[in-house]
Amino acid sequence: MKSFLYTFSALVLVLLASSCRKDLEFDNYTDRLEFSKDTVYLDTVFTNIGSSTYNLKVYNRSDNAITIPSIRLGLGQDSEYRLNVDGIAGREFENVEMLAKDSMFIFIETTIDINNLPNSNNEFLYTDVIEFNTGITSQKVDLVTLVKDAVFIYPDRDNTTGIIETLSLNIGGESVETDIQGRYLLPEELVFTNEKPYVIYGYAAVPNNETLLVEAGARIHFHADSGILVAEGASLQVQGDFSDDAELMENEVIFEGDRLEPLFSDVPGQWGTIWLFEGSVNNEIHHATIKNGSVAILSDGNPNEINEKLKLTNTQIYNSSNYGILGRNTSISGENVVINYSGLSSFAGTLGGKYRFTHSTIANYWNNSFRQFPSVLLNNFQEDGNGTLYLADLTEASFNNCIIYGNDNPEIILDEVVDSAVVFNFRFNHCLIRFDDPTNAFDGPNYDFGDTNHYIGNQYNDDPVFRDPHNNDMIIGDNSGAINLGDSDFANEVPNDILNVNRTVAPDAGAYQHTSF
Repeated sequence: MKSFLYTFSALVLVLLASSCRKDLEFDNYTDRLEFSKDTVYLDTVFTNIGSSTYNLKVYNRSDNAITIPSIRLGLGQDSEYRLNVDGIAGREFENVEMLAKDSMFIFIETTIDINNLPNSNNEFLYTDVIEFNTGITSQKVDLVTLVKDAVFIYPDRDNTTGIIETLSLNIGGESVETDIQGRYLLPEELVFTNEKPYVIYGYAAVPNNETLLVEAGARIHFHADSGILVAEGASLQVQGDFSDDAELMENEVIFEGDRLEPLFSDVPGQWGTIWLFEGSVNNEIHHATIKNGSVAILSDGNPNEINEKLKLTNTQIYNSSNYGILGRNTSISGENVVINYSGLSSFAGTLGGKYRFTHSTIANYWNNSFRQFPSVLLNNFQEDGNGTLYLADLTEASFNNCIIYGNDNPEIILDEVVDSAVVFNFRFNHCLIRFDDPTNAFDGPNYDFGDTNHYIGNQYNDDPVFRDPHNNDMIIGDNSGAINLGDSDFANEVPNDILNVNRTVAPDAGAYQHTSF
């Protein structure tokens, strides 16, 4: 019996070993592989900036485990692409094994210096292939990347310590060192042209008493935690113009992040802010698109300027992870301004100030997370870390022929600390407003919509019929509640809408005249 058991056990071990060896036998690759795509587009990258990681899935549909003798880039070691096959990085791989009915990922990246390429018009289409070879059969998958040249602006880095240059700012007449990474623009950098895109690392600061001029058609891209800072006495002049082609926006000035892949085209919070520091003056932004920042525009101080601190016309602000525009005791005017998709408020005028918006669409259809604040927030105070309140006059907050709407309710909050020492002046004229308060949670005098000192000719809770607000298309349709709501006096101040359509005969509220879609 013992002899039988020993013989039986030995036979089982032999069979198991034989079975394992069969599973691990790999045939030479003769059948055709299948791929998840025949071309991998690594989209657009700036020179010397690494791309995102893209993937290609390779399938072995056969019933046999196989060995692929060679996987390589067509340009070999000279290729600007990098591969990772089965966890191993390189440009050429031999005897890559795949189990029967299995698949594997190949990951692809690139970093390209356009100066090493035959450049044309600051762009170059860089291509290569991934070759799968057996000596008998060959298959290829194309790789394509558009490389753009750019002007790079970045702070210095100490080669010894690795410490990055930071800004010193004039605050209250004193020079204060900050931990804001960045540097002041040089005299020859104070005009941004449309010849090449600009890529900014850290904060590009406009020096005291200087002006940064941004010409029509310029493209400005910010790295993470980067932006523009306009110092005391300095100015920002963004001189975009109307574009005939709504897709190309050839004359529009565009501010956005430096990731050009479609995956990042609408991701909020990719960069910091355009910061109009206290004491900066005569800032103007015309025909611009500002998107994917944390706070698109932060304006501090100067509430009593004869000419407002910031003038905005025909400008779109989208996908801000915090605020579209945040004003702190400042002065802003806007005409044909469109703001949408903000993590907090699309417009917040805090600690008082002076604000005037005409024919603007201030909406918020944020759906990335819970939204605590309305589309429009006004208050006259600021609270420090110790709970101390600082009050300031809200000298003016007027919204004329505007749409103030969104996917929450209500979309305006007037948060006043009542004090005889300060004023809280606001008025909504001929606006379409979302405000429905069935529980009377907002029952103070600021929400008395019959008070003609504050509310004149408005319409409440009618659907504006935006074409596609979740994709920032804020054009209104034939059945919009904003049609013919506008007052002609304000329309004559801004006679054309943001698409250059005349509105004076029958003005609609908001930045757009209605259209059929």
